[in-house]
Amino acid sequence: MWYFSWILGVGFAVLLAVLNAMWGEVSDARAAGEERE
Repeated sequence: MWYFSWILGVGFAVLLAVLNAMWGEVSDARAAGEERE
């Protein structure tokens, strides 16, 4: 059953990486929008 915790950990790490990338894109777009106004 070690593979279950391994897959769970890898999946959680991938989820965090995706959320981090999305948050970075949104914050960059928001900062660029504030500079234009």
